Amino acid sequence: MEAARRDHGAFDALYRKYVAQVYSFALYETRDPNAAEDLTEQVFLQALHGLPRFREQGDGDTSTFRVWLFRIARNALSNQRRYARRHPTAILDDALAVAAMDDPADEVATRDLVARAWVAIERLPEDRRQALTLRFVEEMSAREIGLIMGRSEGAVRVLVHRALRTVAEQMGGSRPS
Repeated sequence: MEAARRDHGAFDALYRKYVAQVYSFALYETRDPNAAEDLTEQVFLQALHGLPRFREQGDGDTSTFRVWLFRIARNALSNQRRYARRHPTAILDDALAVAAMDDPADEVATRDLVARAWVAIERLPEDRRQALTLRFVEEMSAREIGLIMGRSEGAVRVLVHRALRTVAEQMGGSRPS
């Protein structure tokens, strides 16, 4: 970490370590590869510029750098959504994807299930959706998510449980215990 503060070239190791995780989070949140790439770039540029002010307090999976990076990502995502609400754009049609399918019936059934899941997830309040994404996509602990979201571990567990229950209910399934 100290080397990265002194030498921007050393930041490359941190970038390589976390870029896939940040991109994955951005992709699951935006569902748009181009927007996810832009968001990932923005996160690492902000991290690079803010690195002199950052103070490391852990290592590995408990790294506060990782938590700090995901806080930047969460804030950038909020800013992006705020901008999108103020500047709406048309949604592109996926008709060409249907022509490329191997077994259209299976693909349609799978896409229908995935679409219903995404609709249910998108209907969740932002904090529940992000907690769910960080928990199951990024495989973060409740502690890490709590640090990113500014909540206790218990509050994160409740958010994730309620999110799962809501998604299951909206998809017509039974409630998880």
